[in-house]
Parts: sequence; C-alpha cells; structure tokens
Amino acid sequence: MAHSYTPGLTVTERTVVRKRRLLPIPGTVLCKVGDQVKPDTVVARAELAGKVHVVNVANLLGVAPDEVKDYLIKKPGDAIQKDDILAENKPFIKWLKTDVRSPVQGTVESISAVTGQLLLREPPQRLDLLGYVHGTVVEVIPNQGTTVETECSFVQGIFGIGGETWGDLLMAVSSPDQQLTASQVASDWKGKIVVGGSFLGMDVMKKAKEVGVAALVVGGIHDKDLRELLGYDLGVAITGTERVGFTLIVTEGFGSIPMAGKTFALLGRHVGQQASVSGATQIRAGVIRPEILIARRAAADSRPAGAGATKEITGIQVGDQVRVIRDPLFGQIGTVSGLPSDLQAIETESQVRVLEIEFPDRRRAVIPRANVEIIEGQ
Repeated sequence: MAHSYTPGLTVTERTVVRKRRLLPIPGTVLCKVGDQVKPDTVVARAELAGKVHVVNVANLLGVAPDEVKDYLIKKPGDAIQKDDILAENKPFIKWLKTDVRSPVQGTVESISAVTGQLLLREPPQRLDLLGYVHGTVVEVIPNQGTTVETECSFVQGIFGIGGETWGDLLMAVSSPDQQLTASQVASDWKGKIVVGGSFLGMDVMKKAKEVGVAALVVGGIHDKDLRELLGYDLGVAITGTERVGFTLIVTEGFGSIPMAGKTFALLGRHVGQQASVSGATQIRAGVIRPEILIARRAAADSRPAGAGATKEITGIQVGDQVRVIRDPLFGQIGTVSGLPSDLQAIETESQVRVLEIEFPDRRRAVIPRANVEIIEGQ
C-alpha cells in the first residue's frame, strides 16, 4: 500500500511522555530516581547572581581614589542593609561630616584603589525548577535537572503563547463549533484550564485575564487579536516566554474554526481533572508544539495490555484522520480515502503526490500530501 511520511499533531487518550526538566545554569538537583513529583514540586534549584551597583565613594567624599580605603566603614565581604553607612569622612567641624550610604541590601563586592568606586551586589535570586507534570523521576542529570515520566492523555495544538501552567479542566462550551463569549466568563474560572469551541475574541481574553484564568484552549483566534494581546507582531520565532496573564493554546488555526471533534471529546472526558499546559511553539527546525497533558492515576486506572508500547511509524495510510493546512480548505478535518501512487498535476502545474480526503459531510477532495498533517493518536 502506498504511504507518505507526514508531520502531525498527537491527540491520544493514553500515552507515556517524558519531560526533561533542565536548569538554565548549574544548580542543585533536589530529587532522586523513583521519586513521585507534582506540577508544583521543586525538582532542582539554582541561584542567579544579584545585580551589581557601583558607588563612587571618592567623588562623594572628595578624596583621592587611593585614600578611599581609609574612610570605609564596610569592607569587602561585609553584609549590608539599605541605607547602611559604607564610608564617612572625619572633619574637624562635625556639621561638615559626609557619609555614603548603601542604595541596596546585599554585600560589599570589592573596592578599587584606581577609581575609588565601591561595588555592591544584591542578594542572589533563587531559581526553582518545577516538575510541571504528575509523574515519576526516571533520570537525574547532576547539577542540571531531571527527566520526569508520566502516563497521560496528551493533546498537541497548532500554536500557542505563554509558559507552563496547570489547573483543573473546565469545558466552557457544549460543542466544538460553539464560540466562547465574554458573557460566559465567570469568577470561578480563576486558576482553571478553560476549553472553548471554535473561536474567542479579544474581549474574552481581556476578561479571562481579569478573572485570573490559567489557560485558554480554543479552535481558532484572529491574528489581529493576537497582535493586540501581545502589543507587537509575533513573526517567526519561538513562543512560550510571553507574559500576557494566561497561556493560550490554539488547536486548529487562525480564524473561526471548530475544534476537532476528537480533541474536544478527549478534553471533555477529563473535566475537573488537573492538566498541565504549555504554549511554547516553534514551527521551524526542531518543531515544538503547544501541549496539554492530563496525568492518569495508576490507582484509578488499570493499564491495558500493550499500553505504552512504542508505536511503529508507518506514514499516512487510508483511514487516517488528517487536517488540511493550506487554503482554500484550511483547518478542515477529514479521513484519507485514497493514496494514488502516481504524481498528479496541481494548479501550479507542478507534479506532486496527492491524497484523497473524505470530509464528514461526504464531500471529497484531492489535495497535495504536503498540504495536510496527520492527527496522530491511539
């Protein structure tokens, strides 16, 4: 049977995912192999050096740089509080006395006899690396971090913004083609992962931010709303570091596009359960997809035989569900009904491999294989 290798999104009720959790700088790993972690578990910690402040003591006291050491009250290595006296002169007339006070809390780093400047450093900033998901530590990378394995329901989106967060799943609409409106946003959505349907506008995002929603998951949005939310054009880049007040995951694309039925149904089966989400997206080499992970509880679930086994990648086949990723059928989902082996001419007069798709309304279309992505799942 003819087949082609086609990129795709994963939407699966049960899979095993490994998340590598790494510090940006060397630090201390706080867990060991076999430990159970939660999203808010600190698995590793590092300290970022504090900000340096320069105080020109020579100028402030009116002395030569090499004389500054004779006027110091605090020496290199001493701890200081804000407004502590760092140095002072000793005039014969006491009301002519001048003192130099610390602008910050921290430590005295060093003194220069060449410039007469005192270097102060603020306290280090603690950087905690969290587990992000419910799972088990299966690897420890010394001084760097860990790998956490979780058995979960797993959904990938097309595009997202915002970093990692977690919260209980809430279905805000009753069908995947229903739009989410501002009037539906409620105060009890605070800290929740809210699933919409086909579309939500800027008014919904503003109200969701006011309420304190952890994340919004929706089929589609308008690019102009995204531009207004961010305050700039995103362009081609890696997302995930934006600070807009919540994480946003788009499952289908730009515009008003009903969420895929399989995705909507899967999320609906886990209402009230805690989900971990990340909006990080990269569409160039080393593709990163926004994701939703819902950990499965071993005590509540019996694992069927063969679950977690590696699935052989055989490429797209007849019967697979796919999404069209080019106009004029962008965003529509159908089932592969045929895979012609011969090259066929398209509108650009290029000879390409195509596939036949049947949509839910029984319409059929012949589309270049490069213009679809497979919706992977188990």
